Amino acid sequence: MTYLLAAENGMSLGEIMKKALLPDDVSFLGLKVNPSFFSALIVTAAILLFCLILRIFFIPRMKKIPGKAQVILEKAVSFFSNLASSNSPTSNRFLGAYVFSAGLYVFFGTMIELIGLRPILVDINACIAIALCSFGTILAGGMKVNGPKGVLHALKDFSLPLSMSFRLFGSMISGLLMTELVYQFLALSFVVPVFVGIIFTVFHAVIQTYVLTLLTSMFYGGAAEVIPKKEKKKKRKKKLDVVEENVEQVENVSA
Repeated sequence: MTYLLAAENGMSLGEIMKKALLPDDVSFLGLKVNPSFFSALIVTAAILLFCLILRIFFIPRMKKIPGKAQVILEKAVSFFSNLASSNSPTSNRFLGAYVFSAGLYVFFGTMIELIGLRPILVDINACIAIALCSFGTILAGGMKVNGPKGVLHALKDFSLPLSMSFRLFGSMISGLLMTELVYQFLALSFVVPVFVGIIFTVFHAVIQTYVLTLLTSMFYGGAAEVIPKKEKKKKRKKKLDVVEENVEQVENVSA
């Protein structure tokens, strides 16, 4: 934790908070990057490796009567699948896959703090990136169902990426700062800060995963809703019928 290192250097509370909010950049291939970048690489590689192992060794051996591991996997998949289908009944296959992968990334990108690494989403760039990915998915859903009109319909919520990214960043950074405060004022105890840190981390991981996937599913469902076409032909037909009736009435009167 930041406090354990800062306490040795005699840093004040304000300096500790500043260090937690704005850490020093680290080197990566000659470039200066945020420490969260390494967490993002680790989480991404771990998820991809886990999915590869799952696909090769586990899924081909799945049974009709599932075991405990299969039940857990099916519950997780069905949760995100139901979240997608309930918010977007017309088009949800890709949405279900996206919210599942985005949910895993947010959850484990936050839980990585438990092993001493900096969470991914305390970097504003990571929050903006995942918000843009969600918004791109929403635009794709509108395009798939309604064509260019669907994209224009979804673009009316142009501020969505900004609001999603800053909401996510604000929530994550507030949790990080609260944890640092707990370590600052309860440093004499070891059990309480660790317990509070674990609770805060798990709470943020679950809540932010659910909120992000729910918002993405809801806005995707709105963009993928079928836009009714204007019935121009019927209106023209009604006008012609009215004209014909008027002509008949004139002919009857003249006769």
